[in-house]
Amino acid sequence: MAKKSRKALYITLISVAIFAIVLSYFLLKNKDESIAIKTEKVELRTITQKVSAIGKIRPETEVKISSEASGEIMFLGFRDGDSVNKGQLLVRIQPDIVQSQLEQFTASADASKIAIDATKAEMERAQADFKRISDLYAKQYASREEFDRAKSTLEQALSRFRSSGSDYTRAFSALKQMRSQASRTTLYSPMSGTVTSLSVEAGEKVVGTAQMQGTEMMRIADLNIMNAWVDVDENDIVFVKIGDTVRIRVDAMPDEELIGYVYEIGHSAKTSAAGTQEEVTNFEVRIRIIDKDMRLRPGMSCSVEISTETHPNVLSVPLQSVTVRSVQASESEMSSGSIQQQEEKKKSNSKRPPSVIFLKNGDKAKMVKVETGLSDHGFIEIKKGLKVGQEIISGSFQAINKLLQDGSIIKIDTVSSVSSMKK
Repeated sequence: MAKKSRKALYITLISVAIFAIVLSYFLLKNKDESIAIKTEKVELRTITQKVSAIGKIRPETEVKISSEASGEIMFLGFRDGDSVNKGQLLVRIQPDIVQSQLEQFTASADASKIAIDATKAEMERAQADFKRISDLYAKQYASREEFDRAKSTLEQALSRFRSSGSDYTRAFSALKQMRSQASRTTLYSPMSGTVTSLSVEAGEKVVGTAQMQGTEMMRIADLNIMNAWVDVDENDIVFVKIGDTVRIRVDAMPDEELIGYVYEIGHSAKTSAAGTQEEVTNFEVRIRIIDKDMRLRPGMSCSVEISTETHPNVLSVPLQSVTVRSVQASESEMSSGSIQQQEEKKKSNSKRPPSVIFLKNGDKAKMVKVETGLSDHGFIEIKKGLKVGQEIISGSFQAINKLLQDGSIIKIDTVSSVSSMKK
């Protein structure tokens, strides 16, 4: 009897142990299957869609100053950063070469004028001889040969007179051109502004634009009106419109934020690294800066945020809470319904996967299809699928984008919540 009691006791202990092991296994399994998440409430917010871009500060008007005449700079009236008025003397170039050419053209014009006087006297003498011979020929005191010779002499004299007039016109035109070129050895400011670039010094020699591109000596800009020229990505340019409000941050003034508006949008693409994996296509957008700041200088780097559209008081959730999931129809669903419905389901499945959000439904996740709208840097508008106050899963990134499925077991990540509260 003792042996039977002992045997029964052993069996009972072993059964309890097996039951405990199985129970522990299922508990641990359930514990391992739960996914740690963070949650937030669906709220009403104002969503402003923004486009970010970087670029440079540019003045509204900037003029490059070059000389049409070549030579050595004798006088340089301003330095970089100086203010100038329209009509003020900027640069005077040594006129030696131009002056000698001017003297040559003047002498050539004078010679052409003297030639006109000489050919005119010759023509008048030929006219007098022809008249005298004509009278004698009419009275038969001169031969036909003498008449023809006088006539030919007169015609030659007339041709030389006309030719000398053309030579004088050509020489005088060349003289006028040289006088104009000589006057361009002195340069005056075409506008009032500030010298923003000076690339020459007194004593240097410059090449005039009459020969080739010429030497750029300086730039004068109107700094009263400043703009930001930025490059906007081709995917974002469709959202930008004339008149959009812009917030501008200049790298040299990190604590300042300037306000501006879009006044011009480029229609020609600017492509860099064409034909490579790094190929980038941008469009130039010009922004008028409303806030005046005399510290702004041409060429400063800046970053901008263009507010393209605003939707006030709309349902919104954090951006990271929205993901996509492929929705496959079950066999029972495919077998039921008309052929047209089946075709529509096939077409819908072949399109882009729908946007979804996971709701916290007790200790499980519930997947809900949503229709999204505008987004800013932190939140996205929800047009359909949610209501104010619903608790959605907002983290972690891995949970939302990879782990969670409809019906997944979830738990609140208390460690992350406590650490975030401490921060």
